Amino acid sequence: MKKLSRACLGMLLAAVAVPQAAYAQEEEDTDGITITGGATVVSDYRFRGFSQSNEEAAIQGTFTIAHDSGLYLGTWGSSIGFNNGTEIDVYAGYSTELTPGLVGDIGATLYLYPGVSNTTVIEPYASLTGTVGPASIKGGVAWAPGGQDSLGDASGIYLYSDVGVAIPDTPIKLKAHLGYAKSDSFLGGLDGEVFDYSVGVDFTWKVLTLGISYVNTDAPKTLGYKEAVGADGAVLFSLGAAF
Repeated sequence: MKKLSRACLGMLLAAVAVPQAAYAQEEEDTDGITITGGATVVSDYRFRGFSQSNEEAAIQGTFTIAHDSGLYLGTWGSSIGFNNGTEIDVYAGYSTELTPGLVGDIGATLYLYPGVSNTTVIEPYASLTGTVGPASIKGGVAWAPGGQDSLGDASGIYLYSDVGVAIPDTPIKLKAHLGYAKSDSFLGGLDGEVFDYSVGVDFTWKVLTLGISYVNTDAPKTLGYKEAVGADGAVLFSLGAAF
């Protein structure tokens, strides 16, 4: 997640990345348990629009255990360009189909930076995902309550929407993202608010997925702030493998 050194907003509020993508594949279903995992290389690790890797390449991995009941537990990690160079996220939640084509998800993510004190952040989340034919639309909210050692009295909320459209009979999927972050802290957007957005395309071949996207934010350009925090527009590449 995110750059506490630049503001908690750069970390939890401030704006996409190529998102914490989990290129996953079912391996086996035993007693209702499914295990998925994946590994990804990205040209720049962006979290809600802000670079977490100093605009350099990063290596990421994920592992999730899910039960037919809807409960799941997983972890996601990435190399980063601050603290001790590593971010580990642990998440758990419950996902269920509310009505045909509409899935609800609720849970929480714990952001960890091994070897660095007072940087842990917990962020509850909730989302709804609707699917119609090859298209899916997801809307969600993530909230980081104040009072945490890493945030002090500041708190923050992040609202987002993702759209994906798979082109039938091709390995191509079009995608778009829009997010809005607001924090008690002035960091991230100087005024405590920032929008991020991205558009892109994924190409899948067997267990491999190549992603290309354009990412940007409306962070202010004053005194070179936007470029200094890695929130300027950029074309990003990712290559993920499921296992």
